[in-house]
Amino acid sequence: MTADTEPTPADTAGPVITGPAAPGPRPRVGAGYVRYGAGKLGGAIVSLLAVLVTGFFLFRLIPGDPVKTMTGGRPVSAEQLAAYRKQFGLDLPLWQQFTDYCGKALTGDLGTSYQFRTPVIDKITEALPNTLLLTGTAFVLYTALGMYLGTRSAWRHGSLGDRVNTGLALTLYSLPSFWLGLLLIIVFSVGLGPVPGLFPTGGMEAGGTGGFARVFDIAHHLVLPVITLVAVEYGQTLLVTRSALLDEMGSDYLTTARAKGLRDDLVRRRHAVPNALLPTVTLVFVNLGRTVAGVILVETVFSWPGLGGLFYQALSVPDLPLVQGLFLFFASAVIVMNTLADLVYPLFDPRVGR
Repeated sequence: MTADTEPTPADTAGPVITGPAAPGPRPRVGAGYVRYGAGKLGGAIVSLLAVLVTGFFLFRLIPGDPVKTMTGGRPVSAEQLAAYRKQFGLDLPLWQQFTDYCGKALTGDLGTSYQFRTPVIDKITEALPNTLLLTGTAFVLYTALGMYLGTRSAWRHGSLGDRVNTGLALTLYSLPSFWLGLLLIIVFSVGLGPVPGLFPTGGMEAGGTGGFARVFDIAHHLVLPVITLVAVEYGQTLLVTRSALLDEMGSDYLTTARAKGLRDDLVRRRHAVPNALLPTVTLVFVNLGRTVAGVILVETVFSWPGLGGLFYQALSVPDLPLVQGLFLFFASAVIVMNTLADLVYPLFDPRVGR
Protein backbone atom coordinates (compact mmCIF):
# COMPACT_ATOMS: atom_id res chain seq x y z
CA MET A 1 0.00 0.00 0.00
CA THR A 2 1.52 3.36 -1.12
CA ALA A 3 1.13 6.71 0.62
CA ASP A 4 -1.51 7.77 -1.93
CA THR A 5 -3.59 4.65 -1.46
CA GLU A 6 -6.45 4.89 1.04
CA PRO A 7 -6.35 1.98 3.54
CA THR A 8 -9.12 -0.54 3.32
CA PRO A 9 -10.96 -2.01 6.33
CA ALA A 10 -9.04 -5.25 5.86
CA ASP A 11 -5.74 -3.34 6.14
CA THR A 12 -6.67 -1.66 9.43
CA ALA A 13 -8.61 -4.42 11.15
CA GLY A 14 -5.50 -6.30 12.33
CA PRO A 15 -5.30 -10.05 12.86
CA VAL A 16 -8.53 -11.85 13.53
CA ILE A 17 -8.47 -14.46 16.32
CA THR A 18 -11.27 -16.95 16.44
CA GLY A 19 -12.10 -20.01 18.50
CA PRO A 20 -12.66 -20.62 22.17
CA ALA A 21 -8.92 -20.71 22.96
CA ALA A 22 -8.29 -17.22 21.59
CA PRO A 23 -6.29 -15.22 24.13
CA GLY A 24 -7.36 -11.75 25.19
CA PRO A 25 -6.45 -9.12 27.76
CA ARG A 26 -9.63 -9.50 29.85
CA PRO A 27 -8.95 -13.06 31.11
CA ARG A 28 -5.33 -12.19 31.94
CA VAL A 29 -6.35 -9.11 33.96
CA GLY A 30 -9.10 -11.07 35.70
CA ALA A 31 -6.77 -13.92 36.60
CA GLY A 32 -4.20 -11.46 37.94
CA TYR A 33 -6.80 -9.81 40.14
CA VAL A 34 -7.96 -13.19 41.45
CA ARG A 35 -4.40 -14.09 42.43
CA TYR A 36 -3.94 -10.68 43.99
CA GLY A 37 -7.21 -10.94 45.95
CA ALA A 38 -6.47 -14.50 47.08
CA GLY A 39 -3.09 -13.39 48.43
CA LYS A 40 -4.67 -10.53 50.38
CA LEU A 41 -7.42 -12.76 51.79
CA GLY A 42 -4.83 -15.36 52.79
CA GLY A 43 -2.83 -12.71 54.60
CA ALA A 44 -5.96 -11.53 56.41
CA ILE A 45 -6.72 -15.06 57.61
CA VAL A 46 -3.17 -15.47 58.94
CA SER A 47 -3.46 -12.11 60.72
CA LEU A 48 -6.74 -13.13 62.34
CA LEU A 49 -5.22 -16.37 63.61
CA ALA A 50 -2.28 -14.42 65.03
CA VAL A 51 -4.69 -12.08 66.80
CA LEU A 52 -6.57 -15.07 68.19
CA VAL A 53 -3.39 -16.50 69.72
CA THR A 54 -2.03 -13.15 70.91
CA GLY A 55 -5.29 -12.14 72.56
CA PHE A 56 -5.47 -15.31 74.62
CA PHE A 57 -1.96 -15.14 76.10
CA LEU A 58 -1.57 -11.36 76.30
CA PHE A 59 -4.40 -10.67 78.72
CA ARG A 60 -3.37 -13.49 81.03
CA LEU A 61 -0.37 -11.35 81.94
CA ILE A 62 -2.68 -8.82 83.60
CA PRO A 63 -2.20 -8.97 87.38
CA GLY A 64 -5.20 -9.90 89.48
CA ASP A 65 -7.47 -12.85 90.11
CA PRO A 66 -10.77 -12.50 88.22
CA VAL A 67 -12.50 -14.94 90.55
CA LYS A 68 -11.60 -12.91 93.64
CA THR A 69 -12.64 -9.72 91.88
CA MET A 70 -16.05 -11.20 91.10
CA THR A 71 -16.67 -11.84 94.80
CA GLY A 72 -16.47 -8.10 95.44
CA GLY A 73 -14.09 -8.46 98.37
CA ARG A 74 -16.53 -10.56 100.38
CA PRO A 75 -15.04 -13.36 102.51
CA VAL A 76 -15.24 -16.53 100.43
CA SER A 77 -14.02 -19.96 101.35
CA ALA A 78 -11.41 -21.84 99.35
CA GLU A 79 -14.08 -24.35 98.29
CA GLN A 80 -16.24 -21.58 96.84
CA LEU A 81 -13.28 -20.09 94.96
CA ALA A 82 -12.47 -23.53 93.56
CA ALA A 83 -16.10 -23.94 92.47
CA TYR A 84 -15.98 -20.58 90.65
CA ARG A 85 -12.75 -21.53 88.88
CA LYS A 86 -14.23 -24.83 87.80
CA GLN A 87 -17.40 -23.10 86.58
CA PHE A 88 -15.42 -20.78 84.31
CA GLY A 89 -12.81 -23.37 83.31
CA LEU A 90 -9.95 -21.59 85.06
CA ASP A 91 -8.88 -24.80 86.81
CA LEU A 92 -7.93 -26.43 83.49
CA PRO A 93 -4.33 -26.49 82.20
CA LEU A 94 -3.43 -23.44 80.13
CA TRP A 95 -3.06 -25.42 76.90
CA GLN A 96 -6.56 -26.87 77.33
CA GLN A 97 -8.01 -23.43 78.03
CA PHE A 98 -6.34 -22.24 74.83
CA THR A 99 -7.67 -25.06 72.65
CA ASP A 100 -11.18 -24.63 74.09
CA TYR A 101 -11.03 -20.88 73.47
CA CYS A 102 -9.85 -21.26 69.86
CA GLY A 103 -12.40 -23.95 69.07
CA LYS A 104 -15.28 -21.88 70.40
CA ALA A 105 -14.05 -18.61 68.88
CA LEU A 106 -13.86 -20.14 65.41
CA THR A 107 -17.55 -21.07 65.73
CA GLY A 108 -18.54 -17.58 66.95
CA ASP A 109 -18.73 -18.45 70.65
CA LEU A 110 -16.62 -15.88 72.54
CA GLY A 111 -17.48 -17.22 75.96
CA THR A 112 -19.46 -15.85 78.89
CA SER A 113 -18.56 -12.63 80.69
CA TYR A 114 -17.43 -13.13 84.29
CA GLN A 115 -19.00 -9.96 85.63
CA PHE A 116 -22.18 -9.77 83.54
CA ARG A 117 -22.83 -13.54 83.37
CA THR A 118 -24.05 -13.14 79.80
CA PRO A 119 -22.53 -14.24 76.46
CA VAL A 120 -19.77 -11.89 75.29
CA ILE A 121 -21.29 -11.64 71.83
CA ASP A 122 -24.50 -10.29 73.40
CA LYS A 123 -22.58 -7.53 75.22
CA ILE A 124 -20.78 -6.59 72.00
CA THR A 125 -24.06 -6.49 70.07
CA GLU A 126 -25.62 -4.34 72.78
CA ALA A 127 -22.83 -1.73 72.86
CA LEU A 128 -21.96 -1.66 69.13
CA PRO A 129 -24.79 0.70 67.99
CA ASN A 130 -23.73 3.31 70.56
CA THR A 131 -20.13 3.16 69.35
CA LEU A 132 -21.18 3.40 65.70
CA LEU A 133 -23.32 6.45 66.48
CA LEU A 134 -20.44 8.30 68.14
CA THR A 135 -17.45 7.26 66.08
CA GLY A 136 -19.44 6.97 62.83
CA THR A 137 -20.61 10.58 63.12
CA ALA A 138 -17.07 11.72 63.89
CA PHE A 139 -15.65 9.60 61.05
CA VAL A 140 -17.86 11.22 58.41
CA LEU A 141 -17.06 14.72 59.68
CA TYR A 142 -13.28 14.41 60.08
CA THR A 143 -12.87 12.51 56.79
CA ALA A 144 -14.80 15.12 54.81
CA LEU A 145 -13.08 18.02 56.60
CA GLY A 146 -9.60 16.51 56.26
CA MET A 147 -9.95 15.71 52.55
CA TYR A 148 -11.42 19.13 51.73
CA LEU A 149 -8.80 21.12 53.65
CA GLY A 150 -6.00 18.82 52.46
CA THR A 151 -7.00 19.37 48.85
CA ARG A 152 -7.23 23.14 49.25
CA SER A 153 -3.91 23.32 51.11
CA ALA A 154 -2.07 21.27 48.49
CA TRP A 155 -3.45 23.28 45.59
CA ARG A 156 -2.37 26.53 47.28
CA HIS A 157 0.72 25.17 49.00
CA GLY A 158 2.94 27.80 50.55
CA SER A 159 0.09 30.28 51.01
CA LEU A 160 -1.01 31.67 54.38
CA GLY A 161 -4.06 29.41 54.38
CA ASP A 162 -1.89 26.35 53.75
CA ARG A 163 0.46 27.24 56.62
CA VAL A 164 -2.41 27.90 59.02
CA ASN A 165 -4.25 24.69 58.08
CA THR A 166 -1.13 22.55 58.32
CA GLY A 167 0.03 24.08 61.60
CA LEU A 168 -3.38 23.73 63.24
CA ALA A 169 -3.75 20.14 62.00
CA LEU A 170 -0.32 19.16 63.37
CA THR A 171 -1.05 20.81 66.72
CA LEU A 172 -4.43 19.13 67.21
CA TYR A 173 -3.18 15.77 65.92
CA SER A 174 -0.43 15.77 68.54
CA LEU A 175 -2.85 16.34 71.43
CA PRO A 176 -3.89 13.32 73.53
CA SER A 177 -7.59 12.72 72.95
CA PHE A 178 -8.34 12.13 76.63
CA TRP A 179 -6.63 15.44 77.58
CA LEU A 180 -8.59 17.40 74.99
CA GLY A 181 -11.81 15.71 76.12
CA LEU A 182 -11.18 16.62 79.75
CA LEU A 183 -10.39 20.20 78.73
CA LEU A 184 -13.67 20.47 76.81
CA ILE A 185 -15.58 19.09 79.80
CA ILE A 186 -13.99 21.68 82.11
CA VAL A 187 -14.74 24.58 79.76
CA PHE A 188 -18.08 23.68 78.20
CA SER A 189 -19.68 21.28 80.72
CA VAL A 190 -18.58 22.53 84.12
CA GLY A 191 -18.10 26.10 82.96
CA LEU A 192 -15.04 28.31 83.21
CA GLY A 193 -15.20 32.01 84.03
CA PRO A 194 -17.76 33.72 81.81
CA VAL A 195 -18.35 30.51 79.83
CA PRO A 196 -21.37 28.67 81.29
CA GLY A 197 -21.77 24.90 81.28
CA LEU A 198 -23.58 24.20 78.02
CA PHE A 199 -23.22 20.45 77.55
CA PRO A 200 -23.53 17.30 79.70
CA THR A 201 -20.38 16.01 81.38
CA GLY A 202 -20.93 12.46 80.13
CA GLY A 203 -23.31 9.67 79.25
CA MET A 204 -25.42 9.16 76.17
CA GLU A 205 -28.75 10.56 77.33
CA ALA A 206 -30.39 11.98 80.44
CA GLY A 207 -33.34 9.57 80.18
CA GLY A 208 -37.03 10.15 80.77
CA THR A 209 -37.67 11.48 77.25
CA GLY A 210 -39.05 10.03 74.08
CA GLY A 211 -39.58 10.84 70.42
CA PHE A 212 -37.88 13.98 69.08
CA ALA A 213 -36.93 15.12 72.58
CA ARG A 214 -34.86 11.96 73.03
CA VAL A 215 -33.14 12.48 69.66
CA PHE A 216 -32.26 16.03 70.70
CA ASP A 217 -31.02 14.79 74.07
CA ILE A 218 -28.69 12.22 72.47
CA ALA A 219 -27.45 14.82 69.95
CA HIS A 220 -26.76 17.17 72.88
CA HIS A 221 -24.63 14.50 74.56
CA LEU A 222 -22.84 13.79 71.25
CA VAL A 223 -21.44 17.27 70.73
CA LEU A 224 -18.34 17.25 72.94
CA PRO A 225 -17.12 13.69 72.24
CA VAL A 226 -17.62 14.22 68.49
CA ILE A 227 -15.72 17.52 68.60
CA THR A 228 -12.91 15.77 70.47
CA LEU A 229 -12.62 13.01 67.88
CA VAL A 230 -12.88 15.36 64.89
CA ALA A 231 -10.29 17.77 66.29
CA VAL A 232 -7.75 15.01 66.96
CA GLU A 233 -8.35 12.88 63.84
CA TYR A 234 -8.96 15.26 60.93
CA GLY A 235 -5.31 16.37 60.81
CA GLN A 236 -4.09 12.93 59.73
CA THR A 237 -6.47 12.87 56.76
CA LEU A 238 -5.53 16.44 55.86
CA LEU A 239 -1.79 15.74 55.89
CA VAL A 240 -2.04 12.49 53.91
CA THR A 241 -4.34 14.07 51.29
CA ARG A 242 -2.12 17.13 51.01
CA SER A 243 1.05 15.06 50.62
CA ALA A 244 -0.48 12.74 48.01
CA LEU A 245 -1.82 15.65 45.97
CA LEU A 246 1.49 17.52 46.11
CA ASP A 247 3.16 14.46 44.57
CA GLU A 248 0.79 14.75 41.60
CA MET A 249 1.10 18.50 41.14
CA GLY A 250 4.08 18.39 38.77
CA SER A 251 2.78 15.59 36.58
CA ASP A 252 2.73 16.07 32.82
CA TYR A 253 -0.94 15.19 32.46
CA LEU A 254 -1.90 18.17 34.64
CA THR A 255 0.19 20.48 32.46
CA THR A 256 -1.55 19.05 29.41
CA ALA A 257 -4.96 19.58 31.00
CA ARG A 258 -4.17 23.21 31.72
CA ALA A 259 -2.82 23.67 28.18
CA LYS A 260 -6.18 22.52 26.86
CA GLY A 261 -7.77 25.48 28.63
CA LEU A 262 -9.36 23.66 31.58
CA ARG A 263 -9.97 25.76 34.66
CA ASP A 264 -7.85 25.00 37.73
CA ASP A 265 -10.90 23.82 39.63
CA LEU A 266 -11.70 21.23 36.96
CA VAL A 267 -8.07 20.14 36.71
CA ARG A 268 -8.00 19.57 40.45
CA ARG A 269 -11.34 17.74 40.76
CA ARG A 270 -11.28 15.66 37.58
CA HIS A 271 -7.60 14.84 37.19
CA ALA A 272 -5.38 15.51 40.21
CA VAL A 273 -7.58 14.41 43.11
CA PRO A 274 -8.69 11.02 41.68
CA ASN A 275 -5.05 10.07 40.99
CA ALA A 276 -3.98 11.10 44.50
CA LEU A 277 -6.66 9.09 46.30
CA LEU A 278 -4.75 5.84 46.83
CA PRO A 279 -3.02 6.77 50.13
CA THR A 280 -6.19 8.47 51.33
CA VAL A 281 -8.26 5.38 50.57
CA THR A 282 -5.92 3.34 52.76
CA LEU A 283 -6.31 5.81 55.62
CA VAL A 284 -10.09 5.99 55.23
CA PHE A 285 -10.47 2.22 55.47
CA VAL A 286 -8.11 2.02 58.46
CA ASN A 287 -10.11 4.75 60.20
CA LEU A 288 -13.32 2.95 59.30
CA GLY A 289 -12.01 -0.14 61.07
CA ARG A 290 -11.20 1.99 64.11
CA THR A 291 -14.70 3.43 63.91
CA VAL A 292 -16.17 -0.04 64.36
CA ALA A 293 -13.71 -0.75 67.18
CA GLY A 294 -14.50 2.47 68.97
CA VAL A 295 -12.18 4.91 70.71
CA ILE A 296 -11.47 3.60 74.18
CA LEU A 297 -10.11 6.77 75.79
CA VAL A 298 -12.77 9.14 74.46
CA GLU A 299 -15.63 6.80 75.36
CA THR A 300 -14.16 6.37 78.85
CA VAL A 301 -13.68 10.11 79.44
CA PHE A 302 -17.24 10.92 78.38
CA SER A 303 -18.77 7.78 79.98
CA TRP A 304 -20.18 6.81 76.60
CA PRO A 305 -21.79 3.33 76.79
CA GLY A 306 -19.97 1.87 73.79
CA LEU A 307 -17.40 -0.81 73.06
CA GLY A 308 -14.49 1.36 74.20
CA GLY A 309 -16.01 1.96 77.62
CA LEU A 310 -16.94 -1.71 77.87
CA PHE A 311 -13.33 -2.71 77.12
CA TYR A 312 -12.01 -0.41 79.85
CA GLN A 313 -14.56 -1.82 82.30
CA ALA A 314 -13.58 -5.40 81.41
CA LEU A 315 -9.87 -4.66 81.87
CA SER A 316 -10.42 -3.46 85.43
CA VAL A 317 -11.72 -6.87 86.59
CA PRO A 318 -10.06 -8.49 84.51
CA ASP A 319 -12.99 -10.10 82.71
CA LEU A 320 -10.91 -12.37 80.45
CA PRO A 321 -13.64 -13.63 78.07
CA LEU A 322 -14.98 -10.11 77.52
CA VAL A 323 -11.50 -8.60 77.08
CA GLN A 324 -10.47 -11.35 74.66
CA GLY A 325 -13.72 -11.08 72.71
CA LEU A 326 -13.48 -7.31 72.37
CA PHE A 327 -9.79 -7.49 71.41
CA LEU A 328 -10.60 -10.04 68.72
CA PHE A 329 -13.52 -7.92 67.49
CA PHE A 330 -11.44 -4.71 67.37
CA ALA A 331 -8.53 -6.36 65.56
CA SER A 332 -10.85 -8.16 63.14
CA ALA A 333 -12.54 -4.89 62.20
CA VAL A 334 -9.20 -3.27 61.34
CA ILE A 335 -7.95 -6.34 59.44
CA VAL A 336 -11.18 -6.63 57.43
CA MET A 337 -11.13 -2.95 56.51
CA ASN A 338 -7.46 -3.11 55.48
CA THR A 339 -8.24 -6.11 53.29
CA LEU A 340 -11.18 -4.28 51.69
CA ALA A 341 -8.87 -1.34 50.99
CA ASP A 342 -6.44 -3.70 49.26
CA LEU A 343 -9.25 -5.18 47.19
CA VAL A 344 -10.58 -1.81 45.99
CA TYR A 345 -7.14 -0.42 45.07
CA PRO A 346 -7.41 -1.71 41.47
CA LEU A 347 -10.53 0.47 41.03
CA PHE A 348 -8.31 3.53 41.44
CA ASP A 349 -5.11 2.15 39.91
CA PRO A 350 -5.48 -0.95 37.67
CA ARG A 351 -1.72 -1.58 37.91
CA VAL A 352 -2.14 -2.69 41.55
CA GLY A 353 -4.10 -5.83 40.73
CA ARG A 354 -1.83 -7.06 37.96
